[in-house]
Amino acid sequence: MTVSKNWQISPKELFAMGPIVPVLVIKNVEDALPIAKALLASGIKVLEVTLRTPSALEVIRTIAKELPEAVVGAGTVTNREMLQHCADAGAKFAISPGLTKDLLKAGNEGDIALIPGISSISEMMDAIDLGYDHLKFFPAEASGGVKAIQSIGGPFPDIRFCPTGGINPSNVRDYLALPNVACCGGSWLVTDDIVKQKNWAAITDLATQALNHVK
Repeated sequence: MTVSKNWQISPKELFAMGPIVPVLVIKNVEDALPIAKALLASGIKVLEVTLRTPSALEVIRTIAKELPEAVVGAGTVTNREMLQHCADAGAKFAISPGLTKDLLKAGNEGDIALIPGISSISEMMDAIDLGYDHLKFFPAEASGGVKAIQSIGGPFPDIRFCPTGGINPSNVRDYLALPNVACCGGSWLVTDDIVKQKNWAAITDLATQALNHVK
């Protein structure tokens, strides 16, 4: 089975847009544009806004409307209804922490790219059966990290991963060195402290350092 032809952007294109995908937990809508602009200033344009806050959908809607040059998507998408809400809000893609058969089918039927999350080979095989070959590996460090993804690459050389969970400046290069890792998700670029202080320049600095670090 092949994935939907209706997707605005393919997972392959998405994964190729940059080595680091910031994982954003944004509590206040008014912080959305300054955070997104600070990341764009560093050269990062793929933004994953997690659905962990009540304001997340409004944050996605705001960034999608005001900053069309950003490629904003939703994280922590766990079911068909949430996927539809994200698409309605203007998300270009959705990332799930895990997968269900119904979510995979909904992704195939929808018009935004779904990146399903897996932490086991059985889950990955379910995703492959429904046409998915670009996956999130989560929680990366807790699920075996670099060695696990390296081992999976043996029997499944065509699958590409975006590992997330426990990724930081000290290990990100190890992940990106793997041939089956296209990009990594990380939350260290936008910390609660930085957002509370509204120190947007610090986000640009951290993101620029991160990109230089992985070149």
